[in-house]
Amino acid sequence: MMRISGRKHVLTLSLSLLAVAAGSAGAAEKPGLKPFADADHVIYSPARGVLVPKATGDVSYHGGGVIVSAKVVLIFWGPSFAPGGADNAYATTLQSFRNQLGTSSAWTVVKQYSGIQNSNLGSGTPDWFDTSTPPTNVTDSTVRSEVNRYLATHAFDSSAIYEVVIPKTSYSSSGTSTSCGGPSLAYCVYHGSYSGTSGTVIYSIQPYPSCSGCQASGWTIAQDQESFICHETRDAVTDPVNGWWNNSTGQEICDECSFTTPFPAICGKCWSNAVHGCV
Repeated sequence: MMRISGRKHVLTLSLSLLAVAAGSAGAAEKPGLKPFADADHVIYSPARGVLVPKATGDVSYHGGGVIVSAKVVLIFWGPSFAPGGADNAYATTLQSFRNQLGTSSAWTVVKQYSGIQNSNLGSGTPDWFDTSTPPTNVTDSTVRSEVNRYLATHAFDSSAIYEVVIPKTSYSSSGTSTSCGGPSLAYCVYHGSYSGTSGTVIYSIQPYPSCSGCQASGWTIAQDQESFICHETRDAVTDPVNGWWNNSTGQEICDECSFTTPFPAICGKCWSNAVHGCV
């Protein structure tokens, strides 16, 4: 699920039931501060969550900072998300979910890490319904350009995570790896960061979960997307740039628990140092 000049945390999937995390997504896209990382790859099979947990122990603090009082700005890119569009109900469902997340029980696990607080994640600068049509292939640099277009007319907030939601007619790519809809399926979503004109910008790309590898049995598409927003947001607030809270192999708090079986409720589990396990 996930990160900056270059380092991105990627929520990945597997095309076979027993696949193992892939390596680098390639050198074509290097967003700035770090090389593309596979430390945050999370494997999902078509059944999601059927594999054994990959947790390897408590996470440690490696310097830097966390997002203490976070905000999430949703950037809906594409005419189908606008009022009256085919995906408007999907978009408003995600907004409602975001508005509750930061004060919900699912947020409790992150509060043990460097003083992170409950927060109304939707109380920052307004969401944006960009009715222009995104390209079919939304590269990492394209995502950052879309965030910059938002920031051209909205105040920058260092506590915000700018999450770009794209329609089923587009897919995300980073190097040769792609999300659902792309030719080289390797991940579902990721978060990252880059150096903007006003400071470090934390962002996430949220492709439409149109393939079985990014879907959970019995869930709606909106619920699948909610799970990715929850995962990426919690990982981003505890590890917004790189190496701030993660374990000995670089996994972030939610990545450690992504294989928990059976696949849990919408937000899934994250690692808790307080109990030394997934909660």
